[in-house]
Amino acid sequence: MKLSRLQRVLRLIALLQSSNHCRPEDLVEKLEVSRRTIFRDLDLLRKVGIPYYYDDKKNGYHINSHYLLPPLNLNMMEALSLLLTTQHSGGACKVPLRQPTQQAGAKITGVIPGHIQHHCDAVLKNTSMRCAAHVQNMGQDHSFAILQKAIRQRHKVKMTYKSFYEKKQLEIELSPYHLHFDRRAWYVMGHSSLHDEVRTFKLARIKDARMMLSRFVLERPFNIEKYLGNAWGLIPEGKIYHVKLRFLPKVAGNVAEVLWHRTQKLTKHKDGSITFEADVDGLSEISWWIIGYADNVEVLEPKELRKKVGQMAKRTAKIYE
Repeated sequence: MKLSRLQRVLRLIALLQSSNHCRPEDLVEKLEVSRRTIFRDLDLLRKVGIPYYYDDKKNGYHINSHYLLPPLNLNMMEALSLLLTTQHSGGACKVPLRQPTQQAGAKITGVIPGHIQHHCDAVLKNTSMRCAAHVQNMGQDHSFAILQKAIRQRHKVKMTYKSFYEKKQLEIELSPYHLHFDRRAWYVMGHSSLHDEVRTFKLARIKDARMMLSRFVLERPFNIEKYLGNAWGLIPEGKIYHVKLRFLPKVAGNVAEVLWHRTQKLTKHKDGSITFEADVDGLSEISWWIIGYADNVEVLEPKELRKKVGQMAKRTAKIYE
């Protein structure tokens, strides 16, 4: 199978890095192109700044071993899973820094053996991914890169943040601890100078972010699991409630097949319904999840949650009266 120029150049890079020294005739044989084409490709590497060199004694080319990661020996399933992820990074399943992700996918394609590449191409034509609805990119790449660097170097970040809860733009000095993807969007957790506590901020609402010269001290490693605790989603409210719900048979099977919370317990009943129990920190987030099941769920405990969901249901019904 004839390689595209991109695939050929990527394979050339892999050969120059993996071998002690590649002679021009070795490259001609392995890439199945003319000597002239080899020198054109080498000239391209020089123009983009990839530091290969020629050794007169060994009559061969080599890339500085510290410039790129060493080649990986991927098996069929490893290569397939990586290619599937990188191919969908720019489509339905968008990720921050998606351009480097797609470039990584192209490099993987260029260096895997021909028989594995052929198999992957055939499988990927009949394999697809559809992710849940997600927040649009809206400049997240820039914020993501700055926050990632600030976390690594322990620098504070000055950011302008559009708060839906406080209904205004906030100017915050953030000591960023952790980047976290949850369901539909990316978030950063860190100490907010404005709130004087650790808060969670959605990257899509950051209007401007710049790394400051001042640094912060992290007395102990930030633990995302400890921070979230028993929160239903991302917002621990500081009080644990024992939640008990009854799901009707129509939706019971769908609810039962998912691990919604680390403390959940399910009891199946003869009529096909289930009782769902969990110890949850806060009621706001779980109430929105419950209302999504409409008349196929009943809140049994606690009374505060039953009242909250009941009021939400009444306001919804009033809209449609």
